[in-house]
Amino acid sequence: MALAVAIWFSPVPEGLTAPAWHLFAVFAATIVSVVTNVFPILTASVFAVAAAVLTGTLSPAKAYSGFANGTILLIVLAFLVARAVVTCGLGQRIGYAVVSLCGRSTLGLSYSVFLVDGVIAPAFPSNTARAGVLFPLAFSLAEAAGARPGDPSRRRLGGFLMYSGIASLSISSALWLTAMAANPLGAEIARPFGVEIGFGSWLLASSLPTLVAILLLPLLLYKLMSPEVTVTPEAPAAAKKELARLGPLSLQEKLVMGTFVGMVVLWGASATLGLDPTAVAFLGLGILLLSGTLTLDDIAKQGDVLAIYLWFAVLFTLSSQLNELGFMGFLGQNLATALGGLSPVTTGFTLVVAYVLLHYLFVSQTAHLLALFGVFLDVGIRLGVPATLLAFLLLFATNFFSGITPQGSSANLLFAGSGFMTQGELYRIGAISTAFSLLVYLVVGVPWLMLVAGRG
Repeated sequence: MALAVAIWFSPVPEGLTAPAWHLFAVFAATIVSVVTNVFPILTASVFAVAAAVLTGTLSPAKAYSGFANGTILLIVLAFLVARAVVTCGLGQRIGYAVVSLCGRSTLGLSYSVFLVDGVIAPAFPSNTARAGVLFPLAFSLAEAAGARPGDPSRRRLGGFLMYSGIASLSISSALWLTAMAANPLGAEIARPFGVEIGFGSWLLASSLPTLVAILLLPLLLYKLMSPEVTVTPEAPAAAKKELARLGPLSLQEKLVMGTFVGMVVLWGASATLGLDPTAVAFLGLGILLLSGTLTLDDIAKQGDVLAIYLWFAVLFTLSSQLNELGFMGFLGQNLATALGGLSPVTTGFTLVVAYVLLHYLFVSQTAHLLALFGVFLDVGIRLGVPATLLAFLLLFATNFFSGITPQGSSANLLFAGSGFMTQGELYRIGAISTAFSLLVYLVVGVPWLMLVAGRG
């Protein structure tokens, strides 16, 4: 609040209007309060929208426009559909099936975590929600291999599997447009810059660099953490035993799987067929409710969905209005001046690296994206960096930098608190794995994006 007041009553910089400056005061105070853990993101957002309207900075119509935004509704609906994947047991079954196929070694167990995550990711628009599925799987795999929290004999084995979960969530979220809530928000922010991103175009752009990262990251972590146990021949048998206990697919699992696959297919074809992705999500939710695989009681248990809807809508609106009032352009112009004289290649590289490093200051990927994505994209375009190329690189970075610190994403918290890794190890491995992911997306991703997404 003190920061908001200090900025509000400071002289308005030349080139800005008073409403733009005052909205920046509200937005900056909101983001800083979240980054420093002064307020939960919902509390900060509620205060922000109230302040913006009551001070006359924004009209009610503009301040509440985010609540009718199709992208925000898509995120909320996908959260509800994801609930059905968990409650019917389909997510657990997929986990056991993958382990039964490739769990004969410690490295294979790590790949199991990555594969399970990659398969279920498009139905889970929250990497935090997926952590709730992956953590029990990774923890049970560690225990089955003899690792116990507080027992130093196989601590590196436990740490290897725990960080595999963190790394997997950071990478799989970059593979699918619907795998992390900030992805469609970023696509929406990129639209006014002439960058059109749909489910299919995202998957095509992300496929090669992300699959390369999925292939190589477990190997890197294996070398860095040197687990005490390298062979786990009993894991596939244990997984098969659990699958046998579950029995054949239940009717509910079949319905959820069919609905999930149908939604993914329709999302993929939405650009070609002219389908609205949010309407597809409504259709999927309706089928699940009609079939009884998702009930009102299930939805009632998803109390966090309302909170997510509220703060997403508020922060998205504030960010969009800052752009409409000219603040983002003003900030971009000053940053462009500072980077003036650099080649487009150097500018793009500098912007992406700086965007990643700045996540050390954030505890929310979405807050990071809302605060910086539009500004960095605007600056890069002004200085000649291809818009589509830069947009995708920044959006992919919004996912893979989540593991740079233990608090870089709320999805990390379960794994970081498992007792298998120290804070120092989490920061060290996080820095190395994030740098490696950045290298993959620059070396493999840039040529691939230039090929499939063009220079526009």
